[in-house]
Amino acid sequence: MASSGIDKGDDYRYYLHGEEEKNTKWRYGSPPNYEVVNKLFHEGRTKIWPPGSLEERVQNLVKTWEMELFHKTSDADYKSLDSSNYTFSLNGRKGISLAEKRKLGGGYNSLLQTSLPTEFRCYNPAEETVDSSHRAFTTAFPRGFAVEILHVYSGPPEIVYKFRHWGYMEGPFKGHAPTGELVELFGMAVFKLNESEKVVSVEFFFDRGELLGGLLKGASLDSSHEQVAPTCPYLRNTG
Repeated sequence: MASSGIDKGDDYRYYLHGEEEKNTKWRYGSPPNYEVVNKLFHEGRTKIWPPGSLEERVQNLVKTWEMELFHKTSDADYKSLDSSNYTFSLNGRKGISLAEKRKLGGGYNSLLQTSLPTEFRCYNPAEETVDSSHRAFTTAFPRGFAVEILHVYSGPPEIVYKFRHWGYMEGPFKGHAPTGELVELFGMAVFKLNESEKVVSVEFFFDRGELLGGLLKGASLDSSHEQVAPTCPYLRNTG
């Protein structure tokens, strides 16, 4: 778990720029720009961790892990995780590999798995692709969906931490008008690292209804009013 060497151009994420990233395959053609969501993070965070502290290092690792999984398309380009041994689990479900995670649509879809009957799914990951899900959430949160670490209960090789995600619903979501309100999501996670300090196992525990409930408060929209430009720069620059 790196404690220094944050990329020039980003205060919190490794492996975005530099010589070792010159051949990286980026989902949207180039490295993402986190300037907007970093501003949201600075303005809305509730914790400021001392430089070099365990909490700061965990926070940077989580942001880097998230960036790589959302924006890098080749396993060979992952540097924060061990792609050959990596598993992901949500709310106690059996762990799945990267290949299985991609079958779920990756990104938000793997994080929003549900056992609800289809007719009760306000967001149905089974019907979304990695791009459609990313578009849905970056449209709803045009300034991004920031994350901070609230508490670290244990350090590596098994990191247990509490987190907070937040953003402002300033765009439509699944037929619902924007409210401009703050939407928050709290949860717990367990990251296991190998001897090379790469992530080999991730477990998340949270209530997806806490996120989706905040996105369904707005008035219903006719589908013609829910305009989402496929070339919207936020689709490429946040995540």
